[in-house]
Amino acid sequence: MKRFTRMFTALIASVALTSFGGTVFAQDGGTLKKIRDTGTIKIGHRDASIPFSYLDDKQQPVGYGVDICMKVADAVKAQLKLPNLKVEFVPVTSQTRIPVLTGGNIDLECGSTTNSVERQKQVAFAPTYFMTGTKIVVKKSSGIKGYDDLKGKTVVFTQGTTNERAMKAYNDEKKLGINFIPAKDHAESFLTVDTGRAVAFPMDDIILYGLIANARNPGDFVVVGDFISDDPYGIMMRKDDAEFKKLVDGVVSGLYKSGEINKIYTKWFQSKIPPKGVNLNFPMSDSLKEAIKSPNDTGVGACGRMKC
Repeated sequence: MKRFTRMFTALIASVALTSFGGTVFAQDGGTLKKIRDTGTIKIGHRDASIPFSYLDDKQQPVGYGVDICMKVADAVKAQLKLPNLKVEFVPVTSQTRIPVLTGGNIDLECGSTTNSVERQKQVAFAPTYFMTGTKIVVKKSSGIKGYDDLKGKTVVFTQGTTNERAMKAYNDEKKLGINFIPAKDHAESFLTVDTGRAVAFPMDDIILYGLIANARNPGDFVVVGDFISDDPYGIMMRKDDAEFKKLVDGVVSGLYKSGEINKIYTKWFQSKIPPKGVNLNFPMSDSLKEAIKSPNDTGVGACGRMKC
């Protein structure tokens, strides 16, 4: 009984922290004051969002998003005059990333998070650093060529993603009668298709290409379907912290203006990347080039091609 009481108390405290975290930080001086007082900036990372944020063969966070967030850390170090600023990486999932951020356990989230209208009610975003959308990965042997071939079949989704919402909306609109099953992260979702427990996994196309490239048998899989959502990625931070947002936005916009973003992009999308040395050969899209020309933090959301 005592153990249950302790667990319940901890749960209530966690909910309270998540609910009021943004207010507390605003009253206490915001993220920069928190970082100055602790001497640490906490960056949320993913373990399988290749090539944005994932673990290499040494179990260290790496990726396109991680590199950009490290540029933010350098700017924070300079602005606060903290040469010994510590960078602490905190693992997050699709489900936990927003509560962990708003609760104050990370200062930035650097992964593959879509800047959607719904999420803007809870968090803030830096200018878009990638543009993608929902497609599905299937086994080549399945014979599935598009979404309508999923009628009556089992589809796995990563919990807490905009892709889940887009796929379910399509299912409702087309009355496909899909059986949906959840997974905790992208790696588990992909494994579910690999082992035959589901025939398809809807996810942002670039994430799917990354998962396939690092699979045991890449030739077994194919990405199919047209985009059924628009998903602009951006660094996520707490709302109502104008000073910190100005710094983060300035770093991202500065990478765009200087052209340094092109080097970072080439490193992760058009060069060999760890752990297997695979080259995704994924040229920068016209939509991303446009976003880099005119950076903004409004996003498009997950409903650009769907009725939500």
